[in-house]
Amino acid sequence: MIGKSVLFLFLIVLSENSWGQKTYHKSYYSNGNLKEEGWQIGDKKIDYWKFYYKSKVLKKEGHYKNNLPTNYWYFYRKDGKKEKEGHFVNGKQNKWWLYYDKKGNVNHKCQLKDNIKNGYCLLYRKKQLIKAVKFKDGKKINEWSDFSSFKKENDLNDLR
Repeated sequence: MIGKSVLFLFLIVLSENSWGQKTYHKSYYSNGNLKEEGWQIGDKKIDYWKFYYKSKVLKKEGHYKNNLPTNYWYFYRKDGKKEKEGHFVNGKQNKWWLYYDKKGNVNHKCQLKDNIKNGYCLLYRKKQLIKAVKFKDGKKINEWSDFSSFKKENDLNDLR
């Protein structure tokens, strides 16, 4: 009985390797412009991908693993300027995410865990820190508008 199980498992692995070749995929908008491009096995996205607006401007770029966004991603506005960037783990936003204003300056950055604010959010105006907020599981637990009191009350190693 064990021999049949091993043979069956071997055939599954063999069939995945035979039909699951890594290919480079491109799809297009109805106007002929490139919509997306990247690597896949079967219908699952893997490795590096780029997505575009209908106007040919880059919309977002990053890596996939098993059809889920992973590692570091960049997102862009229709004018080509950066909108946000950050880490994905198993398809969910995690760690630090940076958000940009329309001029391309960071206007806030937040720590996330599984798509939820969990840690600090730092807000900036004219490249100066103006407010810090701390979240736990998406709920605001504290807020500072004075950087000296923020430094006194927090371990700044948490900001890494």
